[in-house]
Amino acid sequence: MTAETAKRGRIGAWLVHLYTASGAAIGFAGIAAALALNIRLAFVAMFVATLVDATDGLLARRARVKEVLPQIDGARIDDLVDYVTFVVLPMIIVLQFRMLSAPVAVVIGGAVLVCSLYGFVAPDAKTADHFFTGFPSYWNIVVLYLYVMGAGPAVTAAVLVGLCALIFVRIGYVYPSRTPTLMRTTLALSALWAVAVAAMIWMLPARATTLAILSLFFPVYYFVLSVVLQIRRTA
Repeated sequence: MTAETAKRGRIGAWLVHLYTASGAAIGFAGIAAALALNIRLAFVAMFVATLVDATDGLLARRARVKEVLPQIDGARIDDLVDYVTFVVLPMIIVLQFRMLSAPVAVVIGGAVLVCSLYGFVAPDAKTADHFFTGFPSYWNIVVLYLYVMGAGPAVTAAVLVGLCALIFVRIGYVYPSRTPTLMRTTLALSALWAVAVAAMIWMLPARATTLAILSLFFPVYYFVLSVVLQIRRTA
């Protein structure tokens, strides 16, 4: 490898890390939008942050960031960004848009923040065969559906508390871009679902309830596939 090639490799690896880290800035923009009561922009920021998270791993592997920049822990950057965009921002939305009364939102939102920390730092959070263990803190998706479908405070509280509990139930959930079983099918369905989610967000503040119901095909598929594969793994 020539010095010039090595230099280009380092630049590419730094750019990938910067791409991952940009999710933090996007999450901050989403928080600012939520505080300004701009629901569409808040969810747009979450959607863009999710796209970054869905693609940065592939870029990191292609750029061989672990080999080229071993002094930088890209996985840790990713976890920190995900905590902001997938956990903190959705809970701010729950509070700001009165999906729960303020005292209840603070208590349950705090529980989500604390439980999700365990989900991120647990030694088995990501397995060698490419599964997430326990509910993988998809609070961005959960809060979007609860908002668009106009879930009342009781339903919202029950869903958030129930999913908090599932963080500690150590079953495997599919890692869409890495779990090999039905990967192409999963990615194709997730792309179709992403289009539906983008449309739901674009229609805000109008609530596209029918579209939200129809788009549940992918969360249902994802959960069923995860359960089936978990049974196979433990059989």
